[in-house]
Amino acid sequence: MARAMTEPDRLDVLVERLERTAAELRSGQLDADRAAALVDDCARVAAEAGAELDARVRATIEARPPGAAGQLALES
Repeated sequence: MARAMTEPDRLDVLVERLERTAAELRSGQLDADRAAALVDDCARVAAEAGAELDARVRATIEARPPGAAGQLALES
């Protein structure tokens, strides 16, 4: 499944956001309210990433030729 390279990949953007937020949480320099807000944000972003992965899997399955059986082919 080819993707336009002109815009950042949505999944990559979400993963980078999760990594930045995790680093901020690990810093230990947050008050409890800010840390709780970041944890909530992480949960929301992780759900978005899961939905993106699900959409990609569904699109791949739907793009298979009729009658194709077995496992999905790995992209190289």
